[in-house]
Amino acid sequence: MSRRLRLAVVRQRYNPFGGAERFVARSLSALERAGAEVTLITRKADGWGARRVLRVDPFHLGSVWRDRSFARAARNAWRREAFDIVQSHERIPGCDVYRAGDGVHRRWLEVRRSQAALLERLGIALNPYHRYVCTAEQQMFEHPRLRAVICNSRMVRDEIRRAFRISPDKLHVIYNGVDLEHFHPRERERLRGAARAELGCQPRDTVFLHVGSGFARKGLDTAIDALAAAGNEAFWLAVAGRDRDIERFRERAKSSGVSRRVHFLGGREDVRPLYAAADCFILPSRYDPFPNTALEALAMGLPAIVSSRCGAAEVIEPGVSGWVCEPDDAPGLARLLKNADAGIHDERMRQAARANAERFGVDAMARQLAELYASL
Repeated sequence: MSRRLRLAVVRQRYNPFGGAERFVARSLSALERAGAEVTLITRKADGWGARRVLRVDPFHLGSVWRDRSFARAARNAWRREAFDIVQSHERIPGCDVYRAGDGVHRRWLEVRRSQAALLERLGIALNPYHRYVCTAEQQMFEHPRLRAVICNSRMVRDEIRRAFRISPDKLHVIYNGVDLEHFHPRERERLRGAARAELGCQPRDTVFLHVGSGFARKGLDTAIDALAAAGNEAFWLAVAGRDRDIERFRERAKSSGVSRRVHFLGGREDVRPLYAAADCFILPSRYDPFPNTALEALAMGLPAIVSSRCGAAEVIEPGVSGWVCEPDDAPGLARLLKNADAGIHDERMRQAARANAERFGVDAMARQLAELYASL
């Protein structure tokens, strides 16, 4: 190209504990290295580490007003600047490229309704925010300006094809990228002793690590029930992340008789010490497009158990670098915990986990994105 491609990346807020935000922050510099001039359009510049930021922060009250006002302001901003390509990580009709990192909202609502009680189903139906998101989602996917959708798993690609009137040619599967130097087995070796001492576990204890906010969607209740069903006093569950309903999960651990072995650690900006302390990563999600945490764990040499309703299941080699469970199947997950306990101490499995992650470096992902932009 005679000049650098001017790319706008849109993400509303930065949450240091959010996987999507960490992904955007790490990909910005990778996209720059791949040859793009990247400008981030966001409400606040703090935390991103971006070189170029276009800040739009209109006044709002409530979640619907918040998202609608940001969408309007972001559209006005990118039209004024006349970028070559606008890649949005928010559901904003009129963008050139949408990265479907949050999956399909209507699909998540279907999963929730399938197991919800009557009052919860009624609440979902009457919630104006869900109606807004589903409407914006359909308008965006079916908007004539949309030129490409970056799907972070085949699962998400197939859900979009089923749910919306969109040409299959617009759907491109580009898996998440992980910083292979930041998340490296040597960090696990360096941090492991101190991290396990902080948890208070013994050398022979097996620590399963659950990382992710939004515990109901991430299947934490199933993980707690599986820990109880496994019946092994040496099994621990460390939980990193935030949830407004955390007391319900504390009570579940208590009523299951495993509260002593379930540790709620809160949100962590640097999760590497937790990957170092753990013996196996576990995420039996009810719905998860592709959690960055799964790749991070694999990159640290940590075998992973993820659910079949999780995009990361597409990159796990069952029995080699991890296992795949069914969501909401605590007895089945308990059996996998026992299988994991037998296999995770094998150096070959840790090497296979790392080798799995090495196929998904952040720079390789940025090159795939650059190729997509060039084709557009």
